[in-house]
Amino acid sequence: MLEPAKTVSLLQKQAAPKTFSTEQVIFKEGDSGDFMYGILAGEVDLLVNDKVVETITIGEVFGAGALVGVGARTYTAIAKTDCQLAFLDRERFLFAVQETPMFALKVMKIYSERLNRLTHTL
Repeated sequence: MLEPAKTVSLLQKQAAPKTFSTEQVIFKEGDSGDFMYGILAGEVDLLVNDKVVETITIGEVFGAGALVGVGARTYTAIAKTDCQLAFLDRERFLFAVQETPMFALKVMKIYSERLNRLTHTL
């Protein structure tokens, strides 16, 4: 299974990272999603109903649900600190899944575990 850092490294190869300042909104609950993200530097808070339910850091990915048909974002992501985020759009995500099946399994595992944590937090 791919380690989190290797999962993010696949994202990093795709495009120049996006930068977000402390407290900047990356996306909001209910938004449609065009990208998934991997943290290269910094920390990101994930919120549901304006309550922080998880803080994630370097090497972790988030926002993949929007690329696998979930539709609207199920949580809000806000930069807890200044962040650099690698990202993939749907086309590049599908390419990465095709070229590296372990990437797909890792993303599914992360998504499933996060969904379970969010469900139990609420």
